[in-house]
Amino acid sequence: MNGFKIYNYKTIEGLFTKREGEIKFGEKVRFIDNFEELENSSAKYVLFGIPEDIGVRANLGKPGAANAWKACLKSILNVQANQYTNPENLILLGEVECTNLMAKAANIDDADPNYLVKLGDLVQILDEVVSGLIKRIILAGKIPIIIGGGHNNAYANIKGTSQALKKPINILNIDAHTDLRKLEHRHSGNGFSYARKDKYMSKYRVFGLHQNYTPEYILQEMLVSEKDQYRLFEHLILFTSQEILKAFREEMEFVSDDDFGLELDCDAIREFPSSAQSPSGFSFNMIRNYIRIASEEENIRYLHICEASPTSITETKVGKALTYLITDFLYDKTH
Repeated sequence: MNGFKIYNYKTIEGLFTKREGEIKFGEKVRFIDNFEELENSSAKYVLFGIPEDIGVRANLGKPGAANAWKACLKSILNVQANQYTNPENLILLGEVECTNLMAKAANIDDADPNYLVKLGDLVQILDEVVSGLIKRIILAGKIPIIIGGGHNNAYANIKGTSQALKKPINILNIDAHTDLRKLEHRHSGNGFSYARKDKYMSKYRVFGLHQNYTPEYILQEMLVSEKDQYRLFEHLILFTSQEILKAFREEMEFVSDDDFGLELDCDAIREFPSSAQSPSGFSFNMIRNYIRIASEEENIRYLHICEASPTSITETKVGKALTYLITDFLYDKTH
């Protein structure tokens, strides 16, 4: 598939350390040689990365999300392969080829009056690659786990899933922001706006929205919408942990009556190295609970984790965090 690099064992064997008497995740995770093999694999999940932050920059955000996939990969390959981590149920597919697009983005003069529009044009190219990839994975009967990259990729996730299933899908977004900004050039703040416009998205719920960073026009549009709704983080922090989990289960119940995707923007996690890091947000352990709850739903079609933005100092922390979320999603509840 054009625009995608498929991994094999040789691609990743230098990224993990073998230890006598132990088996690492990287030794047991599955690979395929080509996309035609997807359907025949007994693995249920497909993991891949999108190492870009073009959409974040096109939304006037800070770069760095392009580094999340590398951090994740180095971490997950080194965890233990055991009855709980379940690597045999995961295909490590590879990564979207973003090198050329990132280079083109870097060569656009930020003094250019069309700087943001030109970045948006690159995002649209990425949209086509990612949506085609997602469609192919869904048609093969698998559940993609996507590590971004910016939240701009939500549009491609929704589009690809919707096209594969031939109907709009529901979305639950754990996020400090709605990403329902205006239909201008494509960027990380309007992925759901475009999914709504193009009729790929049915019900849309935002869990943990921050009031300080949501424009009034978006609040008004959601309040009058029959399909879009939110729960403010400022309301949820008045609850006990059990009440917050109950509220999340209610949101899950609302979207899981049909095919749905789960979006997690790392901006929603307190003090997490992300594109819009915040001192306020959900604890990481609470997020792990949400992922585990969602993974048990029969109608879940994908998981997207985005906007993690590691530095050389926080790379290990971010990699471990993303790994916990992936293995929580893979967790076999029969154990």
